[in-house]
Amino acid sequence: MSDPVRVLIVDDSLTMRTLFSEVLDSFDNIQVVGVAANADEARERIAELSPQVITLDVEMPGMSGIEFLEEIMKERPMPVIMLSTLTQRGAEISLRALELGAFECFPKPQNVTLEVFKKLGPKLAELIVAAAGGKIRKKTRQRKVAKDELEWNGKMIALATSTGGVDAMLDILPEFPANCPPTLIVQPLDDSFTEIYLTRLGSAIKPQVKLAKDGAKLKQGVIYIASDTNNHVVIDRWPDPTIRLLPKEPVQGHRPSASLLFAALAKTAKDDVVAGILTGVGDDGVAGMRALKASGAFTFAQDQETAIAGDAPRAARDAKVIDQEVAIGDIASVVLAKCQK
Repeated sequence: MSDPVRVLIVDDSLTMRTLFSEVLDSFDNIQVVGVAANADEARERIAELSPQVITLDVEMPGMSGIEFLEEIMKERPMPVIMLSTLTQRGAEISLRALELGAFECFPKPQNVTLEVFKKLGPKLAELIVAAAGGKIRKKTRQRKVAKDELEWNGKMIALATSTGGVDAMLDILPEFPANCPPTLIVQPLDDSFTEIYLTRLGSAIKPQVKLAKDGAKLKQGVIYIASDTNNHVVIDRWPDPTIRLLPKEPVQGHRPSASLLFAALAKTAKDDVVAGILTGVGDDGVAGMRALKASGAFTFAQDQETAIAGDAPRAARDAKVIDQEVAIGDIASVVLAKCQK
């Protein structure tokens, strides 16, 4: 068994520090090595304890969490999980944190009780372990230019991502031309974050960006984001494809499930699909991609060197359900080439 992941908890609330410490220490693969109430204390603890991962509160007196995150990424880059409230302001700050280099943003519970924290514990623990084995995000993003207009061959693009997905989409999609193939992205998001994210993405790319809605026709030149954690998403027929949202139980713990989408596409669109599993925690998408690859679709996974969270791409590679591993800087070129006449 490997050594537990060493975590530093930074939060101005004594109650929050106590609850997070108690919950996280209950996991054998995590060790809370220290706590800090503000940026000054956190600097001392980082130097003294050398944590592998930091959980950092967005709202702190003095230097804010977002300001301290920016300092960390400049002075001593390490995996940071931001803790923020589920509000519009919290969502805006969360997006800024991801762009600065945070591994992920995790919602702080509204009800400050041990019972609530214990329910959130497994998910936060999973993120912490993934962060310890993940990649540090780059601090700056080069402006990308959209490809020339596409002579489309009729294929669609289906992508699955979770942790690190915001960063990945802001890297990949700016290269898509305005008349890109219909693209459906399974990317679970909290409701409070979705609108802010869609607006940010829409300002960075040439195609239209839309939330996947039940009954919507899949159209060229549109990127559809399936983020609603209350519904699965599938394409119900081919040709003349239509998006369907299904309020069914989670599939292997995931909703929306990339595996369910991929399995449905294997029956409908078959070899008219270019499908990829990108940065993410867990293995969602792998089972469905097996069926999709068997149907003749081109399947790929983001490579381990560029995936912020490598669990999902690694699972796809190990299961031998992909045709190719692709670095994030090459994903746009590879998928667009497969959709070019």
